[in-house]
Amino acid sequence: MRTQSRRRPPRATLAMAAAGTLLAPLLSGCWVGAGGAGSGGNSINVLMVNNPQMTELQKLAPRFTEETGIKVNFTVLPENDVRDKISQDFANQAGQYDVATLSNYEIPIYARNGWLHEMNSYVAKDPGYDEQDVLGPMRQSLTGDDGKLYGQPFYGESSFLMYRKDVFEKEGLTMPAHPTWQQVADLAAKTDGAEPGMKGICLRGLPGWGEVMAPLTTVVNTFGGTWFDKDWKARLDSPEWEKATKFYVDLVREHGESGAAQSGFAECLNNMTQGKVAMWYDATSAAGSLESANSPVKGKVGYAPAPVEKTESAGWLYTWAWGIQQASRNPDKAWKFVSWASGKQYEQLVGDEIGWSNVPAGKRASTYANPAYREEAAAFQEMTKKAIEGARPNDPGVQPRPAPGIQFVGIPEFTDLGTKVSQEISAAIAGRQSVDSALKKSQQLAEKISEEYEGR
Repeated sequence: MRTQSRRRPPRATLAMAAAGTLLAPLLSGCWVGAGGAGSGGNSINVLMVNNPQMTELQKLAPRFTEETGIKVNFTVLPENDVRDKISQDFANQAGQYDVATLSNYEIPIYARNGWLHEMNSYVAKDPGYDEQDVLGPMRQSLTGDDGKLYGQPFYGESSFLMYRKDVFEKEGLTMPAHPTWQQVADLAAKTDGAEPGMKGICLRGLPGWGEVMAPLTTVVNTFGGTWFDKDWKARLDSPEWEKATKFYVDLVREHGESGAAQSGFAECLNNMTQGKVAMWYDATSAAGSLESANSPVKGKVGYAPAPVEKTESAGWLYTWAWGIQQASRNPDKAWKFVSWASGKQYEQLVGDEIGWSNVPAGKRASTYANPAYREEAAAFQEMTKKAIEGARPNDPGVQPRPAPGIQFVGIPEFTDLGTKVSQEISAAIAGRQSVDSALKKSQQLAEKISEEYEGR
C-alpha cells in the first residue's frame, strides 16, 4: 500500500482519531448480543457484530470446541456498539478480547497503530488454511503498510447493478454487458412507470458515509473524481466531482424511488423486492435476499457489472474480517479460531448444516468452484466473483491516491468527514439545497483534512 502522506500525523493523533471516530456501519444488524468471561487458559474471547451469519457461527462454534478443546466466549453487539467497544479495547490494548470483527476500512488503520497481531507467521505454519485461495483484492485490503496480513475475511462483497429481466423484456430493452452510467440513466427513464408505481432505479440517498456516500463515491471515481489528489489536496470542488454528483442527484430525483433522501440499503432492498423499482445499484450481498425462496422477485432479476464511465471497473470492496488483538493473551488459540471461522471447512459445515445460500461467501475462489454453491447461487455467483476480483482498492480512479479505499478514504478522519458530506448530499437529493451549495460546503470540510495531512 502507499504511505499515507508526505508528513504523516503523529501516531497518537491517529490513535485518538481511530478510537473516537471510526466508521458508521455499512451493514445493519438485527440480533441481540451475548456476553463472555475473561480469556486465558483454554478459552478465548471474541467480540463480533450481530448480523445473521455471525450468529449462525456462534451456534456452530461448539464444533470448533469439540475439534480443538478451545472454548469461545462470544460478545455479540449491534454495529455502532461493537465498533465503539472494539476501538476502546484495541486502542488501549486492554486485551479483554482476543479476536474482533473488523472491516477492510479499519484493519490497515489498526495495524498502523500497532493494535493487531500480524498473521503471516500463522499462515506460513498452517498450509491447510490455503491463504492463496482467498481472493486477491480481499488479501490486499487486509494488508498493512508493512506488507503483512492483519485480517482474514469472514465474507466479502462488491457492488453491481440489479435489474428486472422480465420488465426489460416486456419493454423491449436490453441491459448492456458492461453498462455505462449514461446508459443506465437512459434505461431508468424508459422503465420509469413500466408497471404501476414502478420507478426506474433505486439509489441510496440516506445520510451516512456507508450509505449514500458508498455508491456515490464509486460514481465519482469512474467519472474521474477523487476526494483527495496524491498531494492531499481536497478535490470535491473539481468539475469531475460536480458532474458525478449532479448526475447521481438528478438521476435519483427524476427516476428514483420515492423518499430517496431517507433510503439506504434496507429501503432499496424492500423497493426492489416489492417491485417498486426496475433497477438497483448496490452491494452484491443483496442478491442472496433477492433470490431467496420467499422472494417475490426470485428468478426475475438480472445482474450486470457496476456501471462505468472512465474506468474499467467501479465496484466497491467490503469485508467483515477477523482481527487478533496484539495484546491477546492467547494469540495462538485465537488464530486457530480465525482459521476455522474463515476456512474452507467452515463453509462446508454451513452448507451441510444450514444451506449453501447461507455460506459466508465472497472471499474464497474455491467457494465459486463448489458445485453445490454454484447451483444454489447460480443467478449471481459468477457476477459477484468477477466484481470482487475486479475491485481496485489501491487504484479505483484515474489518478494516484494518497490512501487506499474505493467507497471510502482509508484514514481515521474519514468517518466524520464522510458523514458530514453525506448530510449535504442528502439535502441536495431532498431538494433543500443545490448540488453546488452542497459541494462548496463539502470542499471546506475536506480542506481541513488537507491542512492536517499536508502539514500546513
